[in-house]
Amino acid sequence: MIAESYILQVVREGLYLVLLVSAPPLAVSLVVGLLVNVLQASTQLQDHTIAFVPKLVAVLAALALAGPWIGQQVVRFASVVLQAVPLVR
Repeated sequence: MIAESYILQVVREGLYLVLLVSAPPLAVSLVVGLLVNVLQASTQLQDHTIAFVPKLVAVLAALALAGPWIGQQVVRFASVVLQAVPLVR
């Protein structure tokens, strides 16, 4: 039987994993958005749709580059959780 402390540990690790795997695309989106906004401010071109395409491309590139690592982390966590399922009552 699994103790409550183990369940809390798994939940804590799951939340940490969510933060960890969302960090690369979020950071890239933040940097690209900042750069595009500085460019827009310097050219006085204030259109909200201009920032969308560069951020989308940058986030897709970040996901493509970090995808194997993200998948590895999620599979590792899922494996640990699924191995503990038979112990839950």
